[in-house]
Amino acid sequence: MATKTTVKSKKQAKAAQRKGWRPSATQIAVAVAVAIGLGLLFAVYTVTQNEKQTTASAEGSSGYNFAVGDPGPGETAPPFTLPATNGEQVSLADYGGQNVLLYFHEGGGCQPCWDQIADVEDAWADFEAAGIDAFLPVTTDPIDLHTQKMAADGLSTVAVSDTDLAVSEQYDTNAYGMMRGTTNGHSFILVDGEGTIVWRADYGGEPDYTMYLPVDAILTDLEADRIDQ
Repeated sequence: MATKTTVKSKKQAKAAQRKGWRPSATQIAVAVAVAIGLGLLFAVYTVTQNEKQTTASAEGSSGYNFAVGDPGPGETAPPFTLPATNGEQVSLADYGGQNVLLYFHEGGGCQPCWDQIADVEDAWADFEAAGIDAFLPVTTDPIDLHTQKMAADGLSTVAVSDTDLAVSEQYDTNAYGMMRGTTNGHSFILVDGEGTIVWRADYGGEPDYTMYLPVDAILTDLEADRIDQ
């Protein structure tokens, strides 16, 4: 049986061993590598966020700030088919041969978004003069609520619902809303008759979260930046 003196001596030895412990060269190298890796990840994240905020605050010809998301001008518009307020299924392919202006908006309680549709309808002759053949609003509202709201506001435009954000995520329009990706922001995307995006402006992002634009501002930015001119 160990004596009290022996037990005490063992405890003292272990304490001295702990006190004098030093990490091995391998342990130091691993710790340094982990620290560098975490630092690089943080740097990449910070740069990415700063670039997005800078892009979002770029001023258009109209004086309003907007970003240009991905897919952008020159890229093929992702195809989609969604339930529409006319009771049918509407596809992007239905607009083949036409210049269609997609309008991804927050919907729901965003009354300025609905006012935007009303003002585009009222000024439709100006959009036609700019070479636009069709207008298609897209929101994440359930189709029945979307249809009711359009009717209540006296809007005649056919619009579609993207309730699961599948299309919005393909177009990355939900990245520019105020609801942290769960709804769209305020994005306009012009797709030509060949299915190519020729102009895009995401107004709903930081720092302004613009949810309404005068019609002349939209047309000014569109005419200044569209790539098919």
